[in-house]
Amino acid sequence: MDADNGTPGASPSSKPSTSIKYLTRVIHVTSPFIATFLLVHLAAPISANFGGSSTASNVMLLGREYYQTAMGEKLLVLGPLAAHGLSAIGKRVLSSADRPPRPATSALTLSGIAAAAFLTIHYRTHRVLPTIEAPPILEVGPAELDYEFVKTGLARWPVLNSVLYAGLTAAVAMHIVDGVGILYNVYVKGGRWRAWWPARRTRQIVAGVGVILPVLTGLIALAREPIMTFPSMVARYEAAFRQLALYRVL
Repeated sequence: MDADNGTPGASPSSKPSTSIKYLTRVIHVTSPFIATFLLVHLAAPISANFGGSSTASNVMLLGREYYQTAMGEKLLVLGPLAAHGLSAIGKRVLSSADRPPRPATSALTLSGIAAAAFLTIHYRTHRVLPTIEAPPILEVGPAELDYEFVKTGLARWPVLNSVLYAGLTAAVAMHIVDGVGILYNVYVKGGRWRAWWPARRTRQIVAGVGVILPVLTGLIALAREPIMTFPSMVARYEAAFRQLALYRVL
């Protein structure tokens, strides 16, 4: 496999164009920012295993200090995510016949597409729609948008939200597993690191046991808790969810 383009069978004599090199570098540079944000963000549902929604909300508030500031969200989250996704699309469009893009059916590509779809839904439901000022939502503020919002969604739409949370977590984790392997092959491979670097299957198991499973069990812990907020707030939460068509038809 070509370490730069990640494509089996690429011609060894061919060289990637300047634009492909640039887009590849953008993808690689933005990856650590995205991974850091995801680890900080997922720490909240994982912490629910140990202290329920109260602990999860507190951890989430701490995480917001990192990424949800006036400029921080744009520079540390939205910017890297947009640059990463658009660069990946650009590479696919601009790749030449002698250096074709990674197959659309590859694990990295499929997990990336799935992650983008799930993340778009997640961002709209948890970040954009609750800020609508019109009634009945009345702009749910940051202090009000805690894990009671998540619990309300799980109580009202248990199957849909379980699928969305599980799908997002699994897609992101598997994308990172393969992405880390590519970064290792390009920048680190060889030398003293070679002996301890885990195989892809091992990395998948670690991601499953260390990230996906704790997030899912944390969500189960949250779903088992009673909703501990005012009925009027629950109505505002539900109204925010219903702004997305999925929640009106399922």
